Amino acid sequence: QWLLYTVLFIYNVCVSGHDSGPLFEEQPSSLIYPEGLSEGKVTLSCQARASPTASYRWLVNGTEVPLGLDLRYTLVAGNLVISSPEPARDTGSYQCLAINRCGTIISRAANLKFGYLHDFPPDSRSPQTAYEGVGTFLACQPPIHYPALSYRWLINEFPNFIKKDDSRWFVSQVTGNLYVARAEPNDTGNYFCFTTINMDISTKSTFSKANALTVMPDGTTPPRTIKVRFPTETYGLAGHSAQLECFAYGNPVPKLRWRKVDGLMPSKASASAEGPTLILPELSFDDEGVYECEAYNSEGSDTYQGRINVQGEEKIVDSEVEISSELVWSCVAAGKPRPSVRWLRNGQPLNTQISNLALEDSGMYQCVAENKHGTIYSTAELRVQVQAPDFRLNPVRRLIPAARGGQVKMECRPRAAPKPSLFWSRGTELLTNSSRVTVTPDGVLWINNISRADEGKYTCFAENYLGKANSTGHLSVRDATKITLAPSNADINQGENVTLQCHASHDPTMDLTFTWALNRVLIFCLHDLYQIRNIENIGDLLIVNAQLSQAGMYMCTAQTVVDSASASAKLVVRGPPGPPGGLLVKNVAEASVELRWSRGYDNHSPIGKYVIMGRSSLSAGWKKMMTEPVNIEGNAESARVMGLMPWMDYEFQVIASNILGSGEASLPSHTVRTQQAAPTVAPSGLGGGGGDRNELIVTWTPMAREYQNGDGFGYTLAFKKKDTPSWTVVRIPHVESSRYVYYNDSLLPYSPFEVKIKAYNRRGEGPFSQIAVVYSAEEEPTVGPSTINATALSAFEIQVSWEPVQQLSGILRGYEIRYWRQHEREAAADRVRTAGLETTARVSGLRPSTRYHVAVLAYNSAGTGPPSPRTTVTTRKPPPNRRPGNVSWRTDGSWVTVRWDAVKAMHNESAVLGYKVLYKHEGQTALKVLDHTKTSMSLPLPKDNGYIVLEIRSWGEGGDGPAHEIIVSRDSGEKLQNTNVY
Repeated sequence: QWLLYTVLFIYNVCVSGHDSGPLFEEQPSSLIYPEGLSEGKVTLSCQARASPTASYRWLVNGTEVPLGLDLRYTLVAGNLVISSPEPARDTGSYQCLAINRCGTIISRAANLKFGYLHDFPPDSRSPQTAYEGVGTFLACQPPIHYPALSYRWLINEFPNFIKKDDSRWFVSQVTGNLYVARAEPNDTGNYFCFTTINMDISTKSTFSKANALTVMPDGTTPPRTIKVRFPTETYGLAGHSAQLECFAYGNPVPKLRWRKVDGLMPSKASASAEGPTLILPELSFDDEGVYECEAYNSEGSDTYQGRINVQGEEKIVDSEVEISSELVWSCVAAGKPRPSVRWLRNGQPLNTQISNLALEDSGMYQCVAENKHGTIYSTAELRVQVQAPDFRLNPVRRLIPAARGGQVKMECRPRAAPKPSLFWSRGTELLTNSSRVTVTPDGVLWINNISRADEGKYTCFAENYLGKANSTGHLSVRDATKITLAPSNADINQGENVTLQCHASHDPTMDLTFTWALNRVLIFCLHDLYQIRNIENIGDLLIVNAQLSQAGMYMCTAQTVVDSASASAKLVVRGPPGPPGGLLVKNVAEASVELRWSRGYDNHSPIGKYVIMGRSSLSAGWKKMMTEPVNIEGNAESARVMGLMPWMDYEFQVIASNILGSGEASLPSHTVRTQQAAPTVAPSGLGGGGGDRNELIVTWTPMAREYQNGDGFGYTLAFKKKDTPSWTVVRIPHVESSRYVYYNDSLLPYSPFEVKIKAYNRRGEGPFSQIAVVYSAEEEPTVGPSTINATALSAFEIQVSWEPVQQLSGILRGYEIRYWRQHEREAAADRVRTAGLETTARVSGLRPSTRYHVAVLAYNSAGTGPPSPRTTVTTRKPPPNRRPGNVSWRTDGSWVTVRWDAVKAMHNESAVLGYKVLYKHEGQTALKVLDHTKTSMSLPLPKDNGYIVLEIRSWGEGGDGPAHEIIVSRDSGEKLQNTNVY
């Protein structure tokens, strides 16, 4: 054999069982290279698994790449590297050839193209007008580019992008246009189309001139109209993704949902099945079909349909066939238009049919399917074999156990080419077909109804024109397996436990195992809900905390390596009902809707009643709804929901219950909006007052959404002067309004008005509110305090008192004290305001020994009145600017005596009238103050070896002087200490 392989290697022949033809592990992918990038490199990948290792060649547009002749081309492993690529020279379709002695394969075509994005034209764009409540769009009109762009839109300035999660807006990634389902006044602004091109090694972006959009009021409510439509025919390659776009105008903003018209929506599309873009990743032929986009809101719906066509082919697989035989390789390709199919052998076109296969037909074959949408390659290796019969790799089984009364199968699978003749013998007896024995043409021996007499040696003989071979096995007959205790039918409630019994007998020389299946699906013993008791001849199944999903037909199987026996039993699990289905909303009125549904599974316990749950657009949680009838019987399939708010979006669910509990809720209904109705409640919070002269200001709380009952919402405000007969009525057409200002030159200050307010919408008016009394704007006070007095309290503070003013035409809010130094202008006066009717106040933060002018004015919400007669006051001299000095102390038992030197005032300082001692014990937060005229003081010491913090300062008419701080403890003795000076 070694000599044979040596000869074959010399002649470069593919050796069966040793060599393998090339198989691509990595193929080149199409690349887009930035135009004008001169110093870069392009790498086209190609790697193939092969034995012996493959060599590589490259084609561009069907012509061989001159590797070794043009230095711009380099081969790295199998990859082609192009240096300094240029559009004129290097644009094209590239294919890699992988070659070894078993054959040649050619890769898919990879296109090298050059990308570019020009700037938007510099011309200004025409302004656009839209109407409130109506849909519109802004065109991007992108500049020349390659390849496709991604699009975003800016509002007014960078980086204020349109938010993707705002359902009113949609940016098409096909056209780049910006769509708005319903325009609003605050949409007015400048919009810029922002385009980005993504290439393999770089990204470039640019944006347009401003698209000025003005939104005008008084738009009509448009129907739902689908404005962004996907093509009626979309083509995609199997394994690639497809995207469909759909967007609609409408008020309220329509919601979007997708469905597959001719089948179930693929589960992989569920994340995008409600939104403007449907994404189908990794297309398969099952995804092909008609898809529908539906736009819907409370006013109705609109739909649009288109078809997705999937292109692909059935893969061919490696084959080993006998010499002189025939092979049929199917290459089935699907697509529209119908793909053309051609074959390659070792990279070259195959123009003839192959039959009566010979050794030289071995090699690498490729099926190529192509149409205008793309090209798909499928690759496989063909090996033509010639060999005498050989059992070494696949002998007859040495020991073949079988059960008495059962059936046995003995296989004869030698390697041989061409196909050998096969026959069986038992000892010297040649076996032929009989009532119990069957020998098939492909060498399989079947024996039925086995008995002990069938034990013995069985030999298979194989022969072709190249030689003969045989292989022998021994048939051993065992006792049959039987079920001795079968499981019984059971009927339980959800949550209960149950044991299904299963016992069996078997041949003692073999192991016995038990398995269980539910509705023919195998149950794994590690499952949390099941326990299998597998002990000798017992295989009981324990079901813990049974659930509805565990009902069904249970099969116990006892098996050995030679046979098996089975028995079945039915388990009924009773539980709460399943969810009702087909929930529909009908006959939508102002405050009620009709619901219809179909019964769900009763789970073996009759449905007793239904409960209807609902939620509005204002609440996230579900709550029980009022219904008619109040109690919905278990045989009902419709009811009316009452007590709803007009012009409100609702969703509903139905829940069934029986004696075992409440079941799962139905799927939510479609969102519906109740009919409009006139308002039923009046606005709250009516009040007002204040403002400028000749004004009446009325305020209220804007109506919440749940009380508006319809669109075209506004307020009707009525007011009249108290004790007059006629009302003035105004309409305020904005739901967010919360105040109204009435101006009249003849309006007297602080005059009482009666006001009332009601709401209206397109369906009518609501009731008026309770009448409130609101006063017109006040007039500032016309008089000031008649007398005023000012007294100096210290060097830094004065006290001012005055006579109160008489009642004004309004509410007196307080008084304003103005003070300024003698040589200053009154316009520069400092001001202090009091609140309320007090007629004295202190003014602090003044300068010592300074003469001040003081005046007092009354004020209200309209302003301040005239000043009182002014008075003057002079602040006192400042206190001495020295702390007590020479501080000492002596402890005596539980007391401490502190002494200090007296502080003497200078001629420009106020006289010292005494001393303030402030102290606190350790752990206290507040200081205790003692006034003293002497220069010593005795204080109690803490009992627990703590300390005292002391501050000593002088005081007099000018105020307090700076402090001297000391810390005294029980064991400190007599000391002088200057700790801190303030």
